[in-house]
Amino acid sequence: MSLDAQVKAKIEEQIKSDRIFLYMKGNPQVPMCGFSAQVVHILGQVGQEYSSFNILEDEAIRAGIKEYSDWPTIPQLYVDGEFVGGCDIITEMFQSGELKKLLQPEA
Repeated sequence: MSLDAQVKAKIEEQIKSDRIFLYMKGNPQVPMCGFSAQVVHILGQVGQEYSSFNILEDEAIRAGIKEYSDWPTIPQLYVDGEFVGGCDIITEMFQSGELKKLLQPEA
């Protein structure tokens, strides 16, 4: 199954709308799953602003983002339009200090 062109265009528009973009279940104020809550907490600890999209509100994006990234789970974090990872990868990057370096704005 190939990714619908309209869905792909919408995803690309979203991930380019902000330097840091998170696909999640729920929103940063009310995460709807533990993994999304953990990534929101980590991003809060790092202190960088980001945009997000609640995949529970759009089934086409919910299915499409998994195909777009070739990653089967949500949440998914994008930085500068590039897929970084899901909850486990973001947690490991946070613990190693790698995430903070990645998210620091370019001087």
